[in-house]
Amino acid sequence: MSFSVQHRPLEIRLKKAEKRLEIDYDDGTTFALPAELLRVESPSAEVMGHGPGQKQIVAGRAEVGILGLEQVGNYAIRIKFDDLHDTGIFSWDYLYELGANQEKLYAEYLAALAAKGLSRDPRAKKAT
Repeated sequence: MSFSVQHRPLEIRLKKAEKRLEIDYDDGTTFALPAELLRVESPSAEVMGHGPGQKQIVAGRAEVGILGLEQVGNYAIRIKFDDLHDTGIFSWDYLYELGANQEKLYAEYLAALAAKGLSRDPRAKKAT
């Protein structure tokens, strides 16, 4: 099985205390991806579902951290979050896409939370 990769990372730095992942790509681009964004945009079936239109809104992850990273072949990493989510395989290209679009994705996430009466705060109760 072969995977076509458009963007390859030169270096990936896990900043546990800052709860972010920093990635330097071969085209000179550098992204700092917050753990919260990575968690709520996880490419796992739990978050994305099994088909179009099945994406789940994941609330209460403002304080989520990253426990570790595991390389998957030469094309991706598995991120182990401190809420015990670890089923998403983040390809190099998907991480690049998240970095390039993080402001838009974050705004969409906040809007989706608000529309459902949910919060980023892990201690918040759903609005009624």
